[in-house]
This record gives sequence, structure tokens and C-alpha cells, in this order.
Amino acid sequence: MNSGASTRRWLNPLLAALLVAGVQTAALGYMIESRASILRSGRDVLLKTVPVDPRDLLRGDYVILSYDISRLQPELFKGGLPTQSGEVMLYVRLEKQPDGFWTATEASFQPLPVTGDSVVLHSLPFSYYPSPSPLPMTVDYGIERFYVPEGEGRTLEEARNAEALSVNIRVDGKGRAQIREIAVNGSPVYEEPLY
Repeated sequence: MNSGASTRRWLNPLLAALLVAGVQTAALGYMIESRASILRSGRDVLLKTVPVDPRDLLRGDYVILSYDISRLQPELFKGGLPTQSGEVMLYVRLEKQPDGFWTATEASFQPLPVTGDSVVLHSLPFSYYPSPSPLPMTVDYGIERFYVPEGEGRTLEEARNAEALSVNIRVDGKGRAQIREIAVNGSPVYEEPLY
């Protein structure tokens, strides 16, 4: 029996397993570093939360968050609305207000340039259906859930419903956001670690 052929048969599955493990590790590392990159170098934006329907308070170990920038009024839209149904993404300009919170001042289905001291946040993709009359649009940004240790969500829910909860997010240059800190009445209660 040829020992070289036997060794090659044994090495092929080993090399395949190592290659698969390497690809999976690289993918996981990319996801972790992508999130950490936003938290490390993104721009701070402070948002007000708004109450959520009590039927959706706490599912498992996360708190549902909704923001005043999640419901966009028709007058904010610039550049027209799509005429066809389909999956779209919104670009939303945020500007800091005198009270320290940021609010939506413009929205578009086309990329918006960053101007002055504004930040441009993009929504998650969503299904759009044209309407004969413009309606307020509800969008998600990927920051609508905050995971907490088991049993600790009730305090945040109560603060959220009393409009005492604020969320500090970081937005990177590509418009992606990550929750950086949760505060109740201005006092930080949770800070998201980089890793």
C-alpha cells in the first residue's frame, strides 16, 4: 500500500475541516469587529424613546425601544417617493437640538450628504408600497432591541413608558448605528462594551 496516497486521503478531510473552521472564524470576527468599529469610532447621538404598546413590553431578555425618529412625517421627505413597490432603505438626517437630543430633519430614499454638524442614519431595508396620499412612515434602524440580564427589563420598561429613558447611540460614516449607552433620567444604567 502506498503510504503517500494514504496520507493524502487522511489530509483532505482535515484540510477541508480546517478551511471551514477558518472561514467561520473569519465571518464571526468580521461581525464582531464591524459592531465594535461603530462603537469605537462612530459619532455620539442622543435619542429620546417613546412608549411602546404594552402588549410588546418584554419578550425574553430584551427591551423593545422606539424613538421619535422612528415615525417620519411626510413633510420630512425630499427627492420624491418611489413609484414602485419593493424593498427600500431610507436615509435620515439627524440634527442636535438645544435640549441635547437629536431629531430627524430630513429623509430621503436617495443617499443624503453629511452637511454641517448633522448625522445621516440609514434605516434597515423594508417593504415599501406607494400610497396616493403621503402617510407617516415607521422605520427601524437596528437599534430597537436592547438585551438586558434576565429579570432586569422591568425598570427600563417603566422608565421608557414614563419617557424617562434615553439612548445614546454611535453612528459611523456609513450611517450604521449601535446602542452605546442607556440612561434613566440622564443617569447611565447600561453601557455597551466594545467586545
